[in-house]
Amino acid sequence: MNKTAKKNLVIVESPAKAKTLKKFLGANYTVEASVGHVRDLPKSELGINVDNDFEPKYITIRGKGEILQKLRKEVKSADKIYLATDPDREGEAISWHLMHALKLDEKKTSRITFNEITKTAVKNSIKHARDIDMRLVDAQQARRELDRIVGYKISPLLWRKVKRRLSAGRVQSVALRIICDRETEIDNYMPEEYWTLDAIFRSGKTSFTAKYLANDNNGFELKSQANCEEIISRAQSDSWLVREVKNGTRVKKPQAPFTTSAMQQEASKALGFTTQKTMSVAQQLYEGVDVASHGTLGLVTYIRTDSVRVADEAYNTAKAIIAGRFGAEYAPDERPEYKMRGRAQDAHEAIRPSYLEITPASVKDSLTKEQYKLYKLIWERFFASQMAPAVYDTVSAKISSGEGVSENVGGPPPPEIVTFRCSGSILKFKGFLAVYDKLEETDQDVFMPKLAAGQAIALNKLSPEQHFTQPPPRYNEASLVKAMEEMGIGRPSTYAATITTIIFRGYVIRENKTLFPTELGVLINDIMMENFENIVDVEFTARMEESLDQVEEGKLEWKEILRGFYNPFEQKIIEAEERIGDIEIEDEKSDVICEHCGRNMVIKYGKFGKFLACPGFPECRNTKPFYEDTGVKCPLCDGKVIIKKTKKGRKYFGCENNPECGFMSWNKPTGETCPECGGYLVEKGGRNRKIVCSNVQCGYVKEIPEEEINKEA
Repeated sequence: MNKTAKKNLVIVESPAKAKTLKKFLGANYTVEASVGHVRDLPKSELGINVDNDFEPKYITIRGKGEILQKLRKEVKSADKIYLATDPDREGEAISWHLMHALKLDEKKTSRITFNEITKTAVKNSIKHARDIDMRLVDAQQARRELDRIVGYKISPLLWRKVKRRLSAGRVQSVALRIICDRETEIDNYMPEEYWTLDAIFRSGKTSFTAKYLANDNNGFELKSQANCEEIISRAQSDSWLVREVKNGTRVKKPQAPFTTSAMQQEASKALGFTTQKTMSVAQQLYEGVDVASHGTLGLVTYIRTDSVRVADEAYNTAKAIIAGRFGAEYAPDERPEYKMRGRAQDAHEAIRPSYLEITPASVKDSLTKEQYKLYKLIWERFFASQMAPAVYDTVSAKISSGEGVSENVGGPPPPEIVTFRCSGSILKFKGFLAVYDKLEETDQDVFMPKLAAGQAIALNKLSPEQHFTQPPPRYNEASLVKAMEEMGIGRPSTYAATITTIIFRGYVIRENKTLFPTELGVLINDIMMENFENIVDVEFTARMEESLDQVEEGKLEWKEILRGFYNPFEQKIIEAEERIGDIEIEDEKSDVICEHCGRNMVIKYGKFGKFLACPGFPECRNTKPFYEDTGVKCPLCDGKVIIKKTKKGRKYFGCENNPECGFMSWNKPTGETCPECGGYLVEKGGRNRKIVCSNVQCGYVKEIPEEEINKEA
């Protein structure tokens, strides 16, 4: 008589993941999804008993009752239960909450984790089932309580004192500060003039370009037109010789396989994806998609990681595929090694294809357009990371003018000699570029004629060009993720959510992929900087992340973080109650009359800044855009210059006669014209404001007297 087979229940978070697992597990396994979290802190209250050592109050999330009822029914008939939520802190916490919500028997319940959803990985995880790791759970609990305390203490304070639906968050507030600090840096930036000088030479019938570099000319820099003209006058020579030629090779190594942040950055640059879209599509690829002739497959490994490590089996398989497809010379004898960032946890592998033999082309018809693009990017980046470097043949030459050059061939030129440098490179061996051909400008082939030291060549012409230094660029989502990672702000699972939140709340807008702080965002940042400087302090937040890592490593008790944080924070709340009360903003009465009821409309503050509203609300709901008069005439039509907003809330200065008049400026016009070029002048900068010409090619700058700035302050 056959022994009755045991019934096993596997619980995951998502239905898509459940569908994929069902393919690998036999009839003895039932796979169900919790559809994310099942318990959390209540929304209606803090949910943390501060007086009882920060004991959390967890409740069942609204709408999860039916799911839990179904899971309890499956639990009753199961002989063994496996909790297979994601392999990170949050996944561990979900499993722990399931233990409590379902009142699971510890003796027949185990935790399993896998970095990739493949038959081998899943079966192996069941063989190595373990207990729930409370260190991971506690690290997640500490993060959740910190975020709850900051959000639920500061947000109501802002709401009461500033009378707007404002809110603050622990990581979001730091991200907002980073963006606001960059905007201030741009506003205060004063451009500096510099010149470049190119020389077009001819060797035989071939022309090529060489550049003037200060290092080759006794450090003489081209900071002005006068500097440039001096070099041009010294370069008026009929005698030009190649003084030095160097031939060599340049090796370009492949980049590491993707971490979460690297994937988000590259998907933004190469595919134009937002961080939120990247993570959404990557989650689909990880959990499983229907692939023709294969069924449901999880095509990539776990997508939330800061590690560049690759499993031995994956490396060996990749090496064999590379050698077979491209040749043995493309598979290096030594295994590529990549350094991880100092704060990386290395809990999981880098992001890579789960099935290395499945090429993007072979599954293209089974994927959506976005899924295919991202899978192709991940596949190519991984294989490139395991391949040999690209090799370039390089040549560089120095060409000098003037009498006496021939006596100095191969040596330093006399002070009166002008020297230009040219260089070129030719790809000799493709290496990883055979797969991941994301070439930068410096990697392009640049052909050079054959030159020899002492060779005489002819100068065709000199091309001087004026430039002005540029301020640091504003952040886009990719560069903000990179900055947050480098500063230790947040973790792989938080980047996309953080950016999405500050955009959703109207603190930041995204225009043409660039992030700008709104007027509301600047206001919130100013309040946070004045009253909660540690919350928006980058180093403080980074140290907090390190403390959470220590909890995960078992080096720190999780409530110790809360104990050290809460009392100083509570004191800040008390102080802010008094301080912020003095800067309460009342509705300002305007001279605009409401055409519906005859009242003077008032200036209110909304998601995208100021607007006009009738004070008779709710009886009268009339609203209008608010345009503040700058007191300056339009330089194009003499109309009024008013402060306007883009559709996404970014402030600019425009003409009241728009659209008939197309004048607009990101900086405030002064109403004066430039004495050098006739363009209009604008104010630029914060405390150290200056008057500059709107024509960037002009470079005119005028200081504002300090007493005038102080008077305005």
